[in-house]
Amino acid sequence: MSLKNLFIAVSLSALLTTPATASAVKQTKGDFEDKFRQLEEILPTPNDYRNAAGEPGKEYWQQQVDYSIQVKLDEEKRRLSATQQVTYHNNSPYRLKYLWLQLEQNRFKQDSISELSGDFGGIGRRGPSTGKPSADNPGKISMGELRRQQYYADNTVGYDVFNVTDKRGKPLKVTIVGSQARIDLPKALAAGDETSFNIEFAFNILEENAVPARSGYEHFPDDAREGGNDIFLLAQWFPRLAAFSDYEAWHNKEFLGRGEFTLEFGNYDVEMTVPADHIVASTGVLQNASKVLSKEQRKRLETAKTAKRPVFVVTAEEALENEKSATSKSKTWRFSAENVRDFAWASSRKFMWDAKGFEQGGDEQEFVMAMSYFPKEGGDLWKKYSTESVIHTMDVYSRYTFDYPYPVAISVNGPVGGMEYPMISFNGPRTKWHKDDTRTYTLAEKRFLIGVVIHEVGHNYFPMIVNSDERQWTWMDEGLNSFLDGIAGREWDPTIPWGVEPRDITSYMKSDVQVPVMTQSDSVLKLGPNAYTKPAAALNILREVIMGRELFDFAFKEYAVRWKNKRPTPSDFFRTMEEASGVDLDWFWHGWFYTTDHVDISIDSVYKLRLDTKNPDIDLDRRRQEEFEKPSSYHVDRNKAAGQKTWLELNPDVSDFHDKNDRWTVTNKERNEYKKMLNKLEPWERKAFERAVIEDDNYYVLNFSNLGGLVMPILLDLHFADGTSESMHIPAEIWRRAPKAVSKLVITPKGKDLVSVEVDAHWETADVDVHNNHYPRKIIDSRIEAFKKEKSEKMEARDIMHDSKTELKEPEVKVYKK
Repeated sequence: MSLKNLFIAVSLSALLTTPATASAVKQTKGDFEDKFRQLEEILPTPNDYRNAAGEPGKEYWQQQVDYSIQVKLDEEKRRLSATQQVTYHNNSPYRLKYLWLQLEQNRFKQDSISELSGDFGGIGRRGPSTGKPSADNPGKISMGELRRQQYYADNTVGYDVFNVTDKRGKPLKVTIVGSQARIDLPKALAAGDETSFNIEFAFNILEENAVPARSGYEHFPDDAREGGNDIFLLAQWFPRLAAFSDYEAWHNKEFLGRGEFTLEFGNYDVEMTVPADHIVASTGVLQNASKVLSKEQRKRLETAKTAKRPVFVVTAEEALENEKSATSKSKTWRFSAENVRDFAWASSRKFMWDAKGFEQGGDEQEFVMAMSYFPKEGGDLWKKYSTESVIHTMDVYSRYTFDYPYPVAISVNGPVGGMEYPMISFNGPRTKWHKDDTRTYTLAEKRFLIGVVIHEVGHNYFPMIVNSDERQWTWMDEGLNSFLDGIAGREWDPTIPWGVEPRDITSYMKSDVQVPVMTQSDSVLKLGPNAYTKPAAALNILREVIMGRELFDFAFKEYAVRWKNKRPTPSDFFRTMEEASGVDLDWFWHGWFYTTDHVDISIDSVYKLRLDTKNPDIDLDRRRQEEFEKPSSYHVDRNKAAGQKTWLELNPDVSDFHDKNDRWTVTNKERNEYKKMLNKLEPWERKAFERAVIEDDNYYVLNFSNLGGLVMPILLDLHFADGTSESMHIPAEIWRRAPKAVSKLVITPKGKDLVSVEVDAHWETADVDVHNNHYPRKIIDSRIEAFKKEKSEKMEARDIMHDSKTELKEPEVKVYKK
């Protein structure tokens, strides 16, 4: 008999008693699913543009588009008018007969796809309605949606001036397609050539609080200046060339409002003519400071370079004084930016402006000026935390990616809650004014400001520099950025809930509105959890559970460096992370990014096994003891309690061999068979067997089922009778051949008795049901609230006989903040 056969003959005694549920998830014929299918079967075939290692190939190329823009802000009419000169560099190997422009302002027109395809009460909308109306339930529409519709009715939106000419002023043929335009070139643009053309455009700036647009103006009617003041945030404001890539050619999928932007890198020279008392914040570096800033302001900027805390370039007192002014004069601010994919700016007389230098070192950009622009409504919240958060972001992100490559990093307060552009971000949190002329902010607002600044400034890295396709794969910038802003956030204050932990995604992952992360942005049902939280949680699991920090950090940084100022795809990210770490992650990418499976690993049963010695004098005595340890029959117990005698007790003179020997009595025949068995073993087998018998270890079989479908490592905490605990990490590969149910053998020394087991005790894997993670099961803690039954609110239940006697009150006079 071989040793392996000996181990089959183990005695089974239940340590903890519930039946194994593996049969409930037993595979049926023909339904096997390979959770470890190689991702290369799905990913695009590597080529000379993008190689199998996930890096830019030897023939990688991308286009370049340069802009020179002269724009005028008409504050009274809230209108922009501009001319721009565009130079398009065709670095591709293809001839281009036409160019595509993005006209995002046109998406707000009533005949746009974006507006016409809006679903009343549809999932994922920003609160314009709730639920479908029926005969019994009225439809509901939000006040904000009413305001938006009325704004459209009262104003002209979209480009109302749009002319395209060649560099000699001759009109070019243009075909408008919704919020896009195709420019037909007089002559096809050959590979390696460039072409230039001019665009004249104008449009009315949207009121952001009426029409959420990621940009626009905000009006402050109660400022001291007659008519009030505005803050203007300008983004998606100029016609931009669509991207042209090796994997999709023209990226001319129309902007519907969710999937953001896919753009080319280029150089910008922009002149903004604004009211003379305005302060302008912008992408790029100010080129004419001596013409638009006072000598004192320039001196303050110089002081800010080495200051410990932010220095005001425009103080609170100066900004408040500016709010009172009215001027017909104007100034032209000029900014230039190199190798950026977009350009945004802000303008207002309300801005105070602070700055602080950041010495980051490195070879590319040793010094960065961090700056914030905000009105009095920002108060101490912005004074204390905005610019400091900007610097903290660069400090942390650069450790995991590359040095921040731009000369400035800016945070601007305005009507946009949070939006990112190269070198500049728009962030919304503010203080609250009280009648005693003080301003305060809640803990929630403080956390919101720090969090949103970190997130939006972090977007400089993804996607402003690592230039992924936001319209197709939102997660490539939002997910990666949310992962890093969680790291930066925890380094700022770990008590703040940053919302990117595995525990933060469990409700979404078990919901019926989940779609695969790889879903195109406009088709995602719940964008926040799908594109932000789930990918960030997945990367946290990769870093902390599967790969370890050292391997993950090396691979992640390699990806960032490889694709800095280039356009990666998901396959480039997946391949780089595997190639640089040496870890097979195909199962992880497939499960987390291509499916809607969730994590729900249940520990169904635990069995304690003891090795049979094969010595009948030992083993049969053990069987006898096991029988005695079982509960006796309650019939027998009650008979004894009642004093009832058995037949054997009443007739002791009648007995035989079996009355004196039980079924576990050992015979010499069995002893001889035992000796014969030992003699048949090979020497090494006998040595191993006899050692195992002497050691008499505990053999525990742990049975698990995969109820959620998503294969993951099994993280175990084993608790023993002596009060000690041990952790065990079972790799996800245990599910490779049995993705629905597996068993694991755990061996402990004699006397080290297992009393309980817990799966994922620290909530590291996004397991959606922690209650089946315990064996034995735990009592579930929850809450109960008492309530008073409300009276019916039906129309006939109103007491109008009484209510008609109510006196009509005058409306309360509001006191507006100063």
